[in-house]
Amino acid sequence: MRGRRSSRESHALNQTPEAFSNSPPISTEVVIIGAGPCGLFQVFELGLLGIGAHVVDSLRHPGGQCAELYPDKPIYDIPALPVCGAQELVDRLLQQIKPFNAQLHLGHEVVEFTRREDGRFHLATAGGVRFDAGAIVIAAGLGSFQPRRIGIEGAESFEGGAIQYRVRSAAELAGRHLVIFGGGDSALDWTLELLPRAASLTLVHRRSEFRAAPASVARMRELVAAGRMRCFEAVPHSLIADGGTLRGVNIRATDGSITALNAEQLLVFYGLHPKLGPIAEWGLALEKKALRVDTEKFQTSIPGVFAVGDINTYPGKKKLILSGFHEAALAAFAIQHHLYPQKKQFLQYTTTSPVMHQRLGVPD
Repeated sequence: MRGRRSSRESHALNQTPEAFSNSPPISTEVVIIGAGPCGLFQVFELGLLGIGAHVVDSLRHPGGQCAELYPDKPIYDIPALPVCGAQELVDRLLQQIKPFNAQLHLGHEVVEFTRREDGRFHLATAGGVRFDAGAIVIAAGLGSFQPRRIGIEGAESFEGGAIQYRVRSAAELAGRHLVIFGGGDSALDWTLELLPRAASLTLVHRRSEFRAAPASVARMRELVAAGRMRCFEAVPHSLIADGGTLRGVNIRATDGSITALNAEQLLVFYGLHPKLGPIAEWGLALEKKALRVDTEKFQTSIPGVFAVGDINTYPGKKKLILSGFHEAALAAFAIQHHLYPQKKQFLQYTTTSPVMHQRLGVPD
């Protein structure tokens, strides 16, 4: 499933910042910050209650940490799905929320947050999108993610081309000379995935121990012993380029020696650096870089602002997708009460409720 982008990117809004600069704010019941599994499931739970939402994410595709860090990793603890790939889970969630027509604003980071006197919220993104929202759900996982870069002179001019921090299309790398940097699951997974189709592949890690799954490390060492690939204990030193074309990379071993590697493509998997970003400046109560919430409403210290998933904390918190789904369900009812305090709440079941069937588009 690597390289699949159409099902994800089709949800992105393609307006440029200029398209929003002179437009009035988008008025909505709820803005969800974060398009990972918990943020997407929040759309579903709100939709069941007849509440609409817009979703904003700094990444350019939905899926959050699942899609960015381990799209093909199997997940075993989703109810009724004995095994499910991470990207498969995201795709299923996107399919599940289709009846609710939530608009996803991808590649947008929220940089302005204000609670107005009337209790509604003003939000604005760095891309110029503005919102007037009745409630906010922060489902930003561990925060916004930025790749840890290779950090050698001249790398910037090749980033996004000959130097990549995530694989956009495995097919495009077929028949190429590849050098992969990193020692975690992403580096080892892609090493094993790309080796059969690459002209050559070299793995470079700064130490002999790896952080990846032991089975992956063992398989990689078998392939090295068989002469199928090479592995070096070293760090990147400098690029080898001919004008604007990457020809290779020099690496420096622990003894200081330099080795030149032939390379058309560098894949760097040093991980992503999570940070709360502007959320940390919004005046919300924090505990160990997470948003403190209650366990009834999953509301933060600011009324009308809720948090679900890995970004929140409370006594007994477990950072599981399963737990985030539970939090989203309870948060939805709390949001409904916050928006419409005079409205009586009824628990309706999707199996029997005609109202739920109508909202889900279930045929009569």
